[in-house]
Amino acid sequence: MAEIRIEHVTKRFGDFVAVNDVSLTIEDQEFVVLLGPSGCGKTTLLRAIAGLGMADEGRITIGGRDVTYLPPRERNISMVFQSYAIFPHMKVYDNIAFGLKMHKFDKEEIDRRVREAAEMLHIEELLDRYPGAMSGGQRQRVAVARAIAMKSQVLLMDEPLSNLDALLRLEMRAELKRLLREIKATTIYVTHDQIEALSMGDRIAVMKDGAIQQYDHPSVVYDLPANQFIGGFIGNPPMNFMHGQVQRVDGRVQVRIGDFALTPAEAMLPILQSYDGKPIIIGIRAENMETLNQPAADALEVEVLVVEPLGSQNLLTVHIGQDIVKVSTHPTFKVEPGMKVWLRFPADKIRWVDSDSGRVLYP
Repeated sequence: MAEIRIEHVTKRFGDFVAVNDVSLTIEDQEFVVLLGPSGCGKTTLLRAIAGLGMADEGRITIGGRDVTYLPPRERNISMVFQSYAIFPHMKVYDNIAFGLKMHKFDKEEIDRRVREAAEMLHIEELLDRYPGAMSGGQRQRVAVARAIAMKSQVLLMDEPLSNLDALLRLEMRAELKRLLREIKATTIYVTHDQIEALSMGDRIAVMKDGAIQQYDHPSVVYDLPANQFIGGFIGNPPMNFMHGQVQRVDGRVQVRIGDFALTPAEAMLPILQSYDGKPIIIGIRAENMETLNQPAADALEVEVLVVEPLGSQNLLTVHIGQDIVKVSTHPTFKVEPGMKVWLRFPADKIRWVDSDSGRVLYP
């Protein structure tokens, strides 16, 4: 069992708090992604788990054993770095075998594990080659093979695909997901790429300013963000946010965007009643708006500013009041810049955001 428990961990660098009172539980064999922008504290937290930068406060346990102040070699972990960190003067075989030799495994066991790991990563034919004669993708496979050859309880990965080009990243994402399902290691994966996080993780911990903003399954984080930061960070394009005003008309709650009135879902009415007369932020994803080419009573008229054909969709840019909004349409929907279209907002797809705190309101 390799459950990881992170309890109230804080890490400082002088007066700067890089990780601020973080608590997380990663289940045995679970794949958890630490996601956030540069400088949010995700790599610092990973290094604390690895023992490469001791926590100033809090506690870390792996498999029920307190490892907070143990050196890395005593934590039964393997780590894959962003920079590969493989030895240029050693052949691939020796790079993969390095950790095993340090732990004094016998030659037969080392050979078996090296060839097994190489086969899993499809690099058997590279074992006699030096890293300088390989591509970036091949070097990254060597780094991963070295980590899994140790058969550690825990695998830590720090932006392992960030140095690869887009096509190779796509290939390696699928390969890593398959591999990690096979080896059944508890894995923590750091990235700033939300596509990697959504496609790979069992759960995602979104970080900002050293703190966890939301920790949940990818579909929940995407569709039900805890706050405006998460909605605006995750998704391509990110969630749209528009400024509106809550009003009661004949006893019914409406939200006005200029002259247009939105009717919230029934479940939201009790919450929004307390915002009567106050501003509120309306969040909705580009793919959740219905686009019409003719007027409708429940649709908002807008002018198309930009059309971006993206193959599987057309991405429209429109202005709604003071806000720039992205709208996804089917590629067969015929539209040109300067044309008018009408947008319908399904009530169950709207996310209502408190304009003071940035918190998303849920029934």
